[in-house]
Amino acid sequence: MATKQYIVTLTTAEREDLARVVRTGQPKAFTRLRAQILLRVDQGPAGPGDTDVAAAVRLEISARTVARARQAWAQQGLPGALATAPRDHPRRARRLDGVGEAKLMELACSPPPKGRKEWSLRLLADQLVALAVVDSIARETVRQTLKKTNASLGRSRPGA
Repeated sequence: MATKQYIVTLTTAEREDLARVVRTGQPKAFTRLRAQILLRVDQGPAGPGDTDVAAAVRLEISARTVARARQAWAQQGLPGALATAPRDHPRRARRLDGVGEAKLMELACSPPPKGRKEWSLRLLADQLVALAVVDSIARETVRQTLKKTNASLGRSRPGA
């Protein structure tokens, strides 16, 4: 049987801090899960903790996730184990800013082009490019933006 490379031994103060994180439910899910893992595998004075497999089964996660939490605690300490890693790359800039969204809504609420009964996502995307609102845009971006604003693509309400 292999021995654990990273043994978690929490102080009483650390245990109380982690218990507070788990109990309050305020932090991000990632932070709360890491706190639960560390409390489960603690080998301190509170008694022998769970094995990686037992903690994983109890928390419904993989044993590798438990092992990574142990490693983060051993290498970075408690604050590092609870923090999410910074991104290697910046987030992609949004295609539609507030002005672009407003133009999309204006188009979606306007009458459809001649020969069309209603706006389609493809028509809206093509029209945004034709009006030079954006260089290019995917239909999915148009769909998500309209969904966020509850737009109806020009369809009337039932019974109206």
